[in-house]
Amino acid sequence: MTAILAIALCTYVRAADPLDPLPAEMKRFIDAYSIVESMAADPVNSEQAFYQGAIPGMLRKLDPHSVFFDPGQFEQLRQMQTSTRKGFGSVVSLLPGRVIVLQATPGTPSAKSGIAPGDEILAINNIRLDRLSLDQLIELLTESRQQPAKLVVRRGGNVRLLEFTLVPEEMQSPSVDRHFMLRSGVGYIRVASFDEKTGQEIHEAIENLGGMKLKGLVMDLRNNPGGVVGAAVETASLFLKPGQTIVTLRGRNVAEKVEKVPETAKPYEFPVAILVNSKTASASEIVSGALQDHDRATILGEPSFGKGLVQSVFPLTQGTGVALTTALYYTPSGRSIQKPLAQGDYELGETTAHPNRRKDFLSDKGRPLKGGGGIIPDIAVEAQGYSRLRTALEASGSFPTFATEFLRNNKIDDKFEVTGKILDQFQAWLYERQIQPSFAEWSRETDDIRARLKTEIFNQALGVEKGDEIDAQRDIVVQKALEVVAGK
Repeated sequence: MTAILAIALCTYVRAADPLDPLPAEMKRFIDAYSIVESMAADPVNSEQAFYQGAIPGMLRKLDPHSVFFDPGQFEQLRQMQTSTRKGFGSVVSLLPGRVIVLQATPGTPSAKSGIAPGDEILAINNIRLDRLSLDQLIELLTESRQQPAKLVVRRGGNVRLLEFTLVPEEMQSPSVDRHFMLRSGVGYIRVASFDEKTGQEIHEAIENLGGMKLKGLVMDLRNNPGGVVGAAVETASLFLKPGQTIVTLRGRNVAEKVEKVPETAKPYEFPVAILVNSKTASASEIVSGALQDHDRATILGEPSFGKGLVQSVFPLTQGTGVALTTALYYTPSGRSIQKPLAQGDYELGETTAHPNRRKDFLSDKGRPLKGGGGIIPDIAVEAQGYSRLRTALEASGSFPTFATEFLRNNKIDDKFEVTGKILDQFQAWLYERQIQPSFAEWSRETDDIRARLKTEIFNQALGVEKGDEIDAQRDIVVQKALEVVAGK
């Protein structure tokens, strides 16, 4: 390792500019390492010194996204880029220590095995779930999707526990996972990520909702971490005019690149509202920023994450590699999507540390726009918090558990409503389980409890898509967006 490094450095020094201070810095590094290697009390592992110490330490001072990959990590990265998504085809409700099945998609391993809505998974591969935190549950479920999993399940009405062995299969997970009508003429689509086919999926979803005949569209990008930039460009091109700028890439040693709407584009013209929150990042912010800058969409919700770094992966010798931040993304008005990083933690260049020294950003129509990283909503709407009663009901899994018991004796269709009689049954059921809200608490929460019960009953009886439609009716951000697009 030392010999290889020395040869590489000597080659670099001979080719370097004599005025460049870097060769002298390299010599000091080699001198320091030579002393450590020869004089340290314990033998020095050269791979640890460089792979876990010197190189990561250098990158750590740049930004939190530039990282070094040792041979094992770099091989994992390559496998991740080529691997397929596997799973069992079930949708579950997660609570600390509890996993309840909401839906088993037809034709998937879950459905084929006999897993049913309302089933509670008690153990996976002999690991009891009641002892796990929410984060531990998520980690276990993620790992179990990569290999055959043995499940122990409790089903209401069955005295004996059931056992299932599920073999994961490749799953087609669309990035546009929901689309439906909020009201006559106004559609809703939820985009979970930006993958290669996202632009096409959004176009197909819009066409299914009515296409050019729509009077408005709410596009939900909350919790969307981003993904393929090309998909973001394709998505923005569905709404912007031909030739308009979507995003610009700039870096110290990277040629500036401007992505524009193709001249052949035939964009939709109906009003658009985009929902964002603190987990909206990367490609999602490119779409939101472009439509906001060109006054094409109203942005609602909370400020987005602020990740606008361009990461390039460079293979190195001996099977290693490095992911390095090489450029930044800028919206059409010139705003950097990247939030400035704390100077105390990273020694950053001026461009990255202060991507938005300017403050006079304007939209096409002259509206002032806030810089500083991330996308700042035009209309701020905070997500609703839970009351003490709702917190207790959610933490105890009362809604999905009652829904399972209710559906054991009742058949429903999409016209179903939670009546006063059903609410009384639910309240009595809660009392039996030592959840006894006061009359005032129950009265304040009645409408929300009614909607939440309906959502869970629809989830298990008709599928989570139908449940999400009920949720949207009580989502204050969605409803505010509906007012915005319907009022235009």
